[in-house]
Amino acid sequence: MKILVPYYSLYGHIHRMAEAVAEGAREVEGAEVKVCRVPETLPPEVLEKMGAVESQKAMAHIPVCQVEDLAAADAIIFGTPTRFGNMCGQMRQFLDATGQLWAQRALVGKVGSVFASSNTQHGGQESTILSFHITLLHQGMVVVGLPYTFQGQMGVTEITGGSPYGASTIAGNSGERMPSPNELAAARFQGKHVASIAAKLSR
Repeated sequence: MKILVPYYSLYGHIHRMAEAVAEGAREVEGAEVKVCRVPETLPPEVLEKMGAVESQKAMAHIPVCQVEDLAAADAIIFGTPTRFGNMCGQMRQFLDATGQLWAQRALVGKVGSVFASSNTQHGGQESTILSFHITLLHQGMVVVGLPYTFQGQMGVTEITGGSPYGASTIAGNSGERMPSPNELAAARFQGKHVASIAAKLSR
């Protein structure tokens, strides 16, 4: 059973969440997990001006996704930062290249799930995940979120990401906040939950 975790991360927040998602998925017996980055569309000089060069170097060991990787997976857990309430342009461009997979019905019946990040608590995490689901549904995927059996999204004692739609993290206005223990726990839970459902479907 193959679990793919394709993500885009500019400053490392989604990268850390992707690691946690993969950790959770690997807890399921028989799960073979691959983490990959969608292709970058920004030129190096722009990344430098955005102060993202060091974070990009830290993720350089993660392989770059190919569209064909999606077809080879039994479940796909996508990670994206929020851009004005939607997925980032790099992820959108990657998904827009999957037309051939759609024509071949290559993703029909596969499990699809999404996790996200935003700068602020109400920065569009939920709308990003929900609008991402539209693409998964057009591909015929079985959409899975983060159920309330993850108790970390029931509390009110801390500011935290996470919703029934998927795990998420709050990065802070200048990206100074990395995923909290609760947010990482949500990501691990989602990874394990998705892999468990994929295992049931594969049987």
